[in-house]
Amino acid sequence: MSRPTPTELQTGTPPAPAPQPSVEQERRGPKRGWVWLVVLAVVGVAAYFLWPKFKAMQSTTTPAPTTGKGKRGGGTTPVVAARAKKGNIGVYDTALGAVTPVYTDLVRSRVDGELMRVLFKEGQIVKKGDLLVEIDPRPYQVQLDQAQGQLVHDQALLKNAHVDLDRYKVLLNQQAIPEQQYATQEALVTQYEGTIKTDQAAIDSAKLNLVYAHITAPIDGRVGLRLVDPGNIVHASDTTGLVVITQLDPISVIFTIAEDQLPQVQAKMHAGAQLHVEAWDRENRNKLADGVLATIDNQIDPTTGTLRLRANFENKADKLFPSQFVNARLLVEEKSGIVVLPNAAIQRNSSTTYVWLVKPDQTVTVRQVSVGVTEGDQTEMTSGVAAGDEVVTVGVDRLVEGSRVNPQIPGENSNEGGGKTGKAGKTGKGKS
Repeated sequence: MSRPTPTELQTGTPPAPAPQPSVEQERRGPKRGWVWLVVLAVVGVAAYFLWPKFKAMQSTTTPAPTTGKGKRGGGTTPVVAARAKKGNIGVYDTALGAVTPVYTDLVRSRVDGELMRVLFKEGQIVKKGDLLVEIDPRPYQVQLDQAQGQLVHDQALLKNAHVDLDRYKVLLNQQAIPEQQYATQEALVTQYEGTIKTDQAAIDSAKLNLVYAHITAPIDGRVGLRLVDPGNIVHASDTTGLVVITQLDPISVIFTIAEDQLPQVQAKMHAGAQLHVEAWDRENRNKLADGVLATIDNQIDPTTGTLRLRANFENKADKLFPSQFVNARLLVEEKSGIVVLPNAAIQRNSSTTYVWLVKPDQTVTVRQVSVGVTEGDQTEMTSGVAAGDEVVTVGVDRLVEGSRVNPQIPGENSNEGGGKTGKAGKTGKGKS
């Protein structure tokens, strides 16, 4: 029981009894304790299993401490390096071109008639003069026979006219006939002579039609799909033709260059130089053929400011196909005795171009360089690097100024290139 307050003592009012906990509150108290105990147990188990993973993540995100002159951990970094060397590099003008046959011929008939025989196979390689198609020659043989018969008839008339002319000449000298009769006979002889020439022309025309009835290949090349079949009636006026022949070897590539590049190309051609041209596929991955520049067009396209050029290629392996798009690379200059480096060694930022140079003490330093022409995977170095210098090509992302490295130069290390050792890359036993 609680003690009575002073007010209660003065008034004589008995104190109120203290409230007793209900049965429901007595049951709820022990249950809350068990709930918290279960929660704590779950948290403990989760922390036990997740703590190692948390430590691993923390260790990977913590940067390695730097010591000394910016070297990470003070260790040696393995890198792949390359050695600058003297070499040659070509200056190319590259343009998109199209493979164009030197000769393409649509074979047509020069006479009318029934197509008797087709003597070629589609896709066949033919030579100039090979028989391709035969048209029915019988109508033209009949025309030839008629012309020859007419010639014999007219020759007989001419012979008789000559006899009469000789007789009239004698009679005219004897003044037995008028002069007009002799002149008329003389004109008749001339007329028959003209008729003989006409007959001979008809004979030649019939013979020519007989030749045209046997159609031969006008050029060397490959025939395409035939456009007619045996039994068809063909005409000299047909525009579709019989077959297309395309010359494939040699073949040409027509490409364009900018008008600003023309003076250099023109100067080389006027000097008698034979400019080399390479044909590459559309992805610039595979070289298809090597050729030479044949000619340049006679005018610049004013809408594009470009000029067309033709280069000829040998095409024995059929790597170039008519109307194929290729990348043409025209060699306009070849620089020799220059310092070259692999493209992977050259680094760039917003303000400069540089390389990671390996010093004799096996540390690296940043060296600013100037570059020239790039060809393939090699770049001309105009300044900053000398022949024999080692530069890092792989592993530059792990370097800082003064890092100590262990450079591996492919082809110059003892464990590569089949036993090559030393900087000169000589083969031998060597010391490991």
